Amino acid sequence: MTLRIGTRPSALATAQTGLVAERLEAAGHACELVQISTSGDRSSAPVAELGVGVFVSALREALARGEIDVAVHSYKDLPTAPDPRLHLAAVPQREDPRDALVARDGMVLGELPSGARIGTGSPRRKAQLEALGLGFEVLPIRGNVDTRIGKVRSGELDAVVVAAAGLIRLGRRDDATELLDPLQMLPAPAQGALAVECRVDDLELARSLAAVLDDTATRAAVVAERAVLSTLEAGCSAPIGALADVVSDLDDDGHVIDQVSLRAVVGTTDGALLRASVTGDMDDAEKLGAALAAELLDMGGLAALPRNAGSGVPR
Repeated sequence: MTLRIGTRPSALATAQTGLVAERLEAAGHACELVQISTSGDRSSAPVAELGVGVFVSALREALARGEIDVAVHSYKDLPTAPDPRLHLAAVPQREDPRDALVARDGMVLGELPSGARIGTGSPRRKAQLEALGLGFEVLPIRGNVDTRIGKVRSGELDAVVVAAAGLIRLGRRDDATELLDPLQMLPAPAQGALAVECRVDDLELARSLAAVLDDTATRAAVVAERAVLSTLEAGCSAPIGALADVVSDLDDDGHVIDQVSLRAVVGTTDGALLRASVTGDMDDAEKLGAALAAELLDMGGLAALPRNAGSGVPR
């Protein structure tokens, strides 16, 4: 049986789906990539205006109808509410979750002058860039990696901020002039991670996908990050960042235990940032994310979020 794997048609989506297919083929599965255009691919409107799930709904519908057997998504594009028709079979090992700066003249963020024009379509990135107090002019942009970087090469912008994982998967890591420290800019929940879905009743395929692709540490980290998102009920217009790491520690008996260390940030309507962090057992990843979100709410996070947030995906 040849696995029909659905992917968005962009160069990045095709590249990351190809990585999944390569691992499945190495394990003995024949694979075929099937390109499916989404409403997000066909629109040039800002992501915050397009609504929840614009980059995944067409893939999910094709999967539910049986037109494909597997769908591969950028995990951060998934709505927080699960689709009861589908099963999240695998979360492969994560690529670098950080944001990347691509700036003119090879500059890093601290070298850009006050007034530098930085492009991003992400409210999260905009809030954190402006909170640095360096006087940058943050301008909205959309488009693929080539389009965004092209605005720097042409001189229209001084820099853009994109996901490091995208550059790496496209073989363009050297385009980045700096990978931004999460202390400066926390990434979007699940940034750098992939989500591999199949139909909920395809149990044998689900087991096969999990055995070949699933990474336990990545799944726990992403579950924690997205629990922050779902508890805050925040949408793509909300400036929220979250990053979890799985770290090893010793318990009182000297046994090695894995724990999740989670940080999150919410940009407020007055330009400030609310930050919080928590560490706990890996098995409690979802509870940790919910608890951290509750702490942010106590700090004023609810008032900080846009009124039209709704459950969705911040960038």
